[in-house]
Amino acid sequence: MKYYFRSDKGKIREINEDAVSVLEDTDHILALVADGMGGHQAGDVASQLAIESVVRMWEKKEPRVSNKESAEVWLQSAVSKANNTVYEQSQQEDKYKGMGTTIVAAICHQTFISVAHIGDSRAYLLDKEDYKQITADHSLVGELVRTGQLSEEDAQVHPRKNVILKALGTEKDVEPDVYSTTWEEGSKLLLCTDGLTNKIDDNELYQKLLQKGSQQLIDELIQLANQRGGEDNITLALIEQQEEVGDSEC
Repeated sequence: MKYYFRSDKGKIREINEDAVSVLEDTDHILALVADGMGGHQAGDVASQLAIESVVRMWEKKEPRVSNKESAEVWLQSAVSKANNTVYEQSQQEDKYKGMGTTIVAAICHQTFISVAHIGDSRAYLLDKEDYKQITADHSLVGELVRTGQLSEEDAQVHPRKNVILKALGTEKDVEPDVYSTTWEEGSKLLLCTDGLTNKIDDNELYQKLLQKGSQQLIDELIQLANQRGGEDNITLALIEQQEEVGDSEC
């Protein structure tokens, strides 16, 4: 497996409230993307706290991840603990009150991937048979689309498209959605924040992902989002199923 990632603050924001981390061991890659929200710098704190909490649990190697089922259990536990960490911090200082973050986390093995998410940061999977978004946005427009009250096209320009219905750290005991599937050589998994998907639609993103995975591809996607306004932070992590040893750049 190979992986590439980068986070960019965009052209308008003074602070990058996104966070990203990718870790590799002998058998797995753990990829994390988060998009913070809150008052001045609180979003930055929330996303970093969430990522750091999951990373700490991963580095302890407990419980062991050996298959899809154990990966799902691990992700459920790790994201739930991250939620409690962010929530407790938000209760301790007034400047952090109400802060929260999206998160999308993936464990990638040669034979399977498992993904957990809260919020509207997304995961896309491209393989030889299909290309699809494998997360469902926890957002107002996402719910309206799922219930047939809004089309995908109208959702892109809806005035309340940034309203999140579920976020990590905003309340106790928030549970992630978890999804697992097999994948094969040549498949790609993309994790990203809405700073990318608000500027590049799914079909255009599909065309870009047909290219070979590279740091240049990640940089091109960020550059395109910035050329189209760059009003938000933009963060991506791309994992490609290959036999070679993974590498990273950010």
